[in-house]
Amino acid sequence: MIPGMEPQPPPLEGITVVAVEQAVAAPFATRQLADLGARVIKVERVDGGDFARGYDTAAGGLASHFVWCNRGKESVALDLKDPRGLDVVRRLVADADVFVQNLAHGAAARLGLDAATLCAAHPRLVAVDISGYGSTGPYADQRAYDMLVQCEAGLVSVTGTPELPVKAGIPAADIAAAMYAFSGVLAALLRRGTTGRGGPVEVSMLEALVEWMGHPLHHAMHGGTPPARTGLAHAVIAPYDAYATADGGRVLLSVQNDREWRRLAERIVGRPELGTDPAFATNAARVANRERTDGLVAGALGALTADEALDRLTGAGIACARLRDVREVAGHPQLAARQRWREVGTPVGPLRAPLPPITLPGGDAARMGDVPALGQHTGSVLRAAGMTDDEIAALRRDGVVA
Repeated sequence: MIPGMEPQPPPLEGITVVAVEQAVAAPFATRQLADLGARVIKVERVDGGDFARGYDTAAGGLASHFVWCNRGKESVALDLKDPRGLDVVRRLVADADVFVQNLAHGAAARLGLDAATLCAAHPRLVAVDISGYGSTGPYADQRAYDMLVQCEAGLVSVTGTPELPVKAGIPAADIAAAMYAFSGVLAALLRRGTTGRGGPVEVSMLEALVEWMGHPLHHAMHGGTPPARTGLAHAVIAPYDAYATADGGRVLLSVQNDREWRRLAERIVGRPELGTDPAFATNAARVANRERTDGLVAGALGALTADEALDRLTGAGIACARLRDVREVAGHPQLAARQRWREVGTPVGPLRAPLPPITLPGGDAARMGDVPALGQHTGSVLRAAGMTDDEIAALRRDGVVA
């Protein structure tokens, strides 16, 4: 809270989201909405729920993917193949502001839960269809797991070493689609505030990730050749790579212009004449002589510890970073200094999680609610939708809800 600033409620307080979701793309999108104060009702299968619950048991016995993507939600377990279960979803949607689904292609339409159908019935509803490749075209029916889309979008072709393409270490296609779905919902709600009408939102993993391909895509389309895979190096800038230090660490540095190269040559490499040597004086020359350039930098940093290298590079005004593993990130001093860690409740007890990166001064911190157990809120949500205890008990007895 900023001193003197009037307190503000969470920006999405009062917004209700119903999500028939699974895996990462839709759950990560709706988690953003929950963190900003929306009520998110997560509809899961009665037989095991969202299959991401079973990906692993690394988070104290829970799946790390599920813990990451599903805090702050209410879990309702329904059998959508039973007309009574489907009727429950329709009752929930009738009172919702937003509906999100990422079922297999055609499944939502068969259930009458596609965005076009729902928005026709509920003009104020914002309804989101998240798919792998979009609702039309020759790939519409293709299975679209994250790594497959990374390949189709060309991300794998520009990631890795010259010898070996590799996928991104995070589900980049899922995350890209999730964040465009999230921003699409916010834009549609903003428009609804002006027009009174919601409407469909369509996001595909392929199209989201192709947008993220950015400069490699434009480089290939307009320059004629795709940029080469260069590992941690930059394809068109040198020196820009990670270099080993004397204590076994690795330090990445980036020289963005020739002035910085002259400082690096003088203060780190210890050879100021390299700043004006035609073989190194310009970025184009350094790229053409990348092996020699990297050798000079590697020799200088290899004589220093990682801490010494970072101190000297920072003192010389050279952009640099420590190459950290994931455990080191969890103890990052910058995140600790800014108090970016919280504990989130889960069925197995509190688990540590970073605050969401959107900070809105003047309001409370992000809501970061509990990670739900499967069907934890089925009874309370159905009662709020107008069902009696006897009706709910009958549905439980028949296996329609859990």
